[in-house]
Amino acid sequence: MPVLSEDSGLHETLALLTSQLRPDSNQQEEMGFLRDVFSEKSLGYLMKIHEKLRYYERQSPTPVLHSAVALAEDVMEELQAASVHSDERELLQLLSTPHLRAVLMVHDTVAQKNFDPVLPPLPESMDEEFEEESVKIVRLVKNKEPLGATIRRDEHSGAVVVARIMRGGAADRSGLVHVGDELREVNGIAVLHKRPDEISQILAQSQGSITLKIIPATQEEDRFKESKVFMRALFHYNPREDRAIPCQEAGLPFQRRQVLEVVSQDDPTWWQAKRVGDANLRAGLIPSKQFQERRLSYRRAAGTLPSPQSLKKPPYDQPCDKETCDCEGYLRGHYVAGLRRSFRLGCRERLGGSQEGKTSVGAESPELLTYEEVTRYQQQPGERPRLVVLIGSLGARLHELKQKVVAEDPQHFGVAVPHTTRPRESHEKEGVEYHFVSRQAFEADIQHNKFLEHGEYQDNLYGTSLEAIQAVMAKNKVCLVDVEPEALKQVRTSEFKPYVIFVKPAVQEQRKSPPVSPACEGTAAPLAACRAAALSSGLCRLCLEGRSSRCQDEQQQEMAASAAFVDQHYGHLVDAVLLREDLQAACSQLRGLVEALRKDAHWVPVGWVR
Repeated sequence: MPVLSEDSGLHETLALLTSQLRPDSNQQEEMGFLRDVFSEKSLGYLMKIHEKLRYYERQSPTPVLHSAVALAEDVMEELQAASVHSDERELLQLLSTPHLRAVLMVHDTVAQKNFDPVLPPLPESMDEEFEEESVKIVRLVKNKEPLGATIRRDEHSGAVVVARIMRGGAADRSGLVHVGDELREVNGIAVLHKRPDEISQILAQSQGSITLKIIPATQEEDRFKESKVFMRALFHYNPREDRAIPCQEAGLPFQRRQVLEVVSQDDPTWWQAKRVGDANLRAGLIPSKQFQERRLSYRRAAGTLPSPQSLKKPPYDQPCDKETCDCEGYLRGHYVAGLRRSFRLGCRERLGGSQEGKTSVGAESPELLTYEEVTRYQQQPGERPRLVVLIGSLGARLHELKQKVVAEDPQHFGVAVPHTTRPRESHEKEGVEYHFVSRQAFEADIQHNKFLEHGEYQDNLYGTSLEAIQAVMAKNKVCLVDVEPEALKQVRTSEFKPYVIFVKPAVQEQRKSPPVSPACEGTAAPLAACRAAALSSGLCRLCLEGRSSRCQDEQQQEMAASAAFVDQHYGHLVDAVLLREDLQAACSQLRGLVEALRKDAHWVPVGWVR
């Protein structure tokens, strides 16, 4: 057998021992087990780490002195008493800098090894009531962070027990406190007859060292079941406003559309989660999906949770008001297919005009907005581009934005050609301006849910079909569609993987309106009629300016109300918000979002990928 030298390391000894294990007929199983254990790479790594630590322990440098700060102060006093030469003044200036003083303080702290927390001595004797029970004294060190544990009163025994341990908190990092442990004292204060909120306040106000007297649980529960689920929040949450949460300090606030990493679902009522991208490693409590749905269902049954169908909707973005106008079909003399939206001319009834047209979309089923499980997704080379859906509040002028982007880059962007039942005119071509179909065929497609949007205008049907969208995507182009928000759910499928952009105009602050003469006070007219009324009725210029300003303010208020409505009721479906100030800047933003969509990974519902 080879002989080891005195300088041989543990890992060398282990390797030699492994090589000498020769299984025989009598101990074949035992020898094989030892050989497998000693051959583990992790054990070899541990041995090497142990040797390195022992080496540096023997070779560790020792400080020359333990009070560099005091020495520096003495030198500064001497220099201040007789500061004549430039070298002395320079040295005094260096020793006075806060950075050097901080370095010297760190040196003394390490040299004196006084960086460990100062803990109070353990109690010399235990109370008689604990003699027959296994008592554990736990000391935890925390700063301003919460302890990371919640407590509850046991219904049967009346004892105060640990209800849950928060992932990443002080209690979790210590590994000394477990769910089910009975809490008897906090910093020497008995808690048996105190309310849980009083105990929580004692824990929250304690800083530095916290001493807990605990009776361990008779059966220690599992540490944590591994759970790594990502959820997109569909609602705002503030634990300070939640009366049901066990501990408000342990709650995790979040905003709608934020992605949360759910690290524990052990409690069916309160999950533990962290905000993705948040530097805080401690998890917080959030209401579980089931619990939040129960709360919303109760509110809906009580009538305190309004649904979008029950509210008066302000107008959304509106198209041109002429069915035959070319402003949405031509740009710089070139026709761009499908840019006209004549099937949505029913917007005029929202503006108070005659009810000449109407728009219909799929009926919206009631939805309880809680969470949506998501995962990272990135478009792969050769894969079809995702559908880009634009929704807009009043004043967003989506048709103009879509028109300009497609016309400037028709090789990469496209739009769906709409269907219609009206007769084809002589200058029109099938599949260019429209797909011309019979009314019977159109109505049959409606029955088979083949249209994303459809409507009727002057006894003719118009609509955008899902097949027309698929035709654009099949050409490897980014298909731009703009719909009313109610239609979004119809395209939220794994086939389209829609990227929803909410376009809203920049609303100016309400200005103070110029005065109006008493003779004209009380008259009201839309902005478009102000100037004509002034010419026909002889209104003074002051009145015209006043009424025009009031109309503009009303228009701004309508646009703000429209944007607020879309954000409140459909904002959970939105992936990006585009604030439109001018057309060119909005086009640049839109192209930038589409480019990022192609290059970067984005969160999408798990059902779109699995």
